[in-house]
Amino acid sequence: TFVLGGRSFLRVTDPLPILHVCTTCRAGLPLESGQAAPGQHMHDAVAALLGDAPAIELRPVTCLSSCDNGCAAAISQPGKWTYLLGRLDPSLAPDLLAYAALYAAHRTGTVLPSRRPASLARMVLGRMPDLSPPAAAQEIAA
Repeated sequence: TFVLGGRSFLRVTDPLPILHVCTTCRAGLPLESGQAAPGQHMHDAVAALLGDAPAIELRPVTCLSSCDNGCAAAISQPGKWTYLLGRLDPSLAPDLLAYAALYAAHRTGTVLPSRRPASLARMVLGRMPDLSPPAAAQEIAA
């Protein structure tokens, strides 16, 4: 990041935020043999909205251990908080990408409920501190 006029900005070389979407989330529903999980539909809905130069990296993950909270996703980036979101469904994919853009733009990744898309105001289930090695975290904080 760099500071200009008292505001922090990401350099083009900074890694993109990573949106991990649980593809095995069942959203509390039983699945028939061969049926895709709601989490896979969530991942596919987000993937369909990403353009040729996405502002995030989308990664499927097989479990985020948030099974009682519907479809789940986590967003992370070195030097920032990691957020776990739940109670998602494919119709929220555009709002999830809007949230990701706000996350990417904030120095610590914090997106206050008043700044989130209304549909995601109560979807944050938890957050974890940056898990980057101390040297990397210090470089980002500088």
